[in-house]
Amino acid sequence: MRTSRLGRRTWATALAAAVTLAVLVAAVLVARGTLGRGNGTTGSLARQALQATAEAPHINLATGELLNLDVIPGSGRKAPGFALTDQRGQRVSLGQFRGRSVVLTFNDDRCVDLCPLLAQDILTAERDLGPAARHVVWLSVNANPFYPRVSDVRSWTDEHGLGRLPNWRFVTGRPSRLEAVWQAYGIEVLLNRKARTVEHGTEMFFIDPKGRERAIADFGTADSDTALFGHGMAQMADDLLPRPERSPHVGGPSVEGTATVGASASTFSLPYLAKGQGQFRLASLRGRYAVVNFWSSTCPACKAELPALEAAYREVGRKVAFVGVDVSDHRGPARALAARDGLTYPLVSDPSGKAAGAEKVTGLPFTLVIGPQGKVLVRHPGSLTTEELVYVLKNEVPGLAGSGS
Repeated sequence: MRTSRLGRRTWATALAAAVTLAVLVAAVLVARGTLGRGNGTTGSLARQALQATAEAPHINLATGELLNLDVIPGSGRKAPGFALTDQRGQRVSLGQFRGRSVVLTFNDDRCVDLCPLLAQDILTAERDLGPAARHVVWLSVNANPFYPRVSDVRSWTDEHGLGRLPNWRFVTGRPSRLEAVWQAYGIEVLLNRKARTVEHGTEMFFIDPKGRERAIADFGTADSDTALFGHGMAQMADDLLPRPERSPHVGGPSVEGTATVGASASTFSLPYLAKGQGQFRLASLRGRYAVVNFWSSTCPACKAELPALEAAYREVGRKVAFVGVDVSDHRGPARALAARDGLTYPLVSDPSGKAAGAEKVTGLPFTLVIGPQGKVLVRHPGSLTTEELVYVLKNEVPGLAGSGS
């Protein structure tokens, strides 16, 4: 089921009118794409402005841009209360989580593209938080009134690995009750009654231990950058906790450095995996959008993912280039796996792992989406389904949305 980013609610825009000049400066810099450079007076001023007003001292501007983060000046507003039923069949109210940070989202329990990416982000953020995770709640409200049963949210929870988290709550209820919560938070939900599908807003609300909204973010295409996006979620939630409950260091990467979103992809020249085909140069893809997937025949998750990549390539490959990079692997087993799965996009061999190392690939599989100018648009550690990858590409590649090829 397709889930789309709809407009962020308008009350945040009204709040912006009351923001100080320093925040306005920071906002201008965000719009101009100067985030995360950290060099020169301008970047320093912007970072100081955000930190002085955001009350989130460890969120830098680059991370803020990745999350599309708006920190609410002052003490925020009281988060609208509600009571629904979670995936365990237990009654849950927002008020019961006073004393903890709450990260509130709205999630389609039939979604196979965007919301599963959010699930990966939450698992990453949970690991980043470490001991502080016990003071944070991941709370999601069902955005699909066609499937409102407890069994529906439980099935989605278990399918995407969130069932083992004691602080994950996916709540549901009668459609009229769900709609009341959407309206209270300004979440737009568009219903296709014939197909029984939905499109919904992707706002993410950070609620402090006193029950007040302190920041709003968006989970959209950027949340496919799981390691970075998840770290930003964890850091924002941690910053809202009282100092004694914060993690001394929320583990995970920051949105800076050379191998990150917005940086130039490292160029490589590698031999094709098949015999007698010569060398492949990544630079040859300049002018096109490209998917670069790092994999190995010894990686179980890669074996499961490769057919999904092939299906995505067959759907969008006429407009997006694909290349698979076999990392630190024996060519014989790699060729056999490629033949078994019927892979038809170009495959190259990185026997020393040099190309993977240049992009700071932390584990396999790992996928990059690169723009026509060679800039990295997406870094995704872990597996992608066909639907997830096609969703990301249709949001990144102009003219691809609505296209069947």
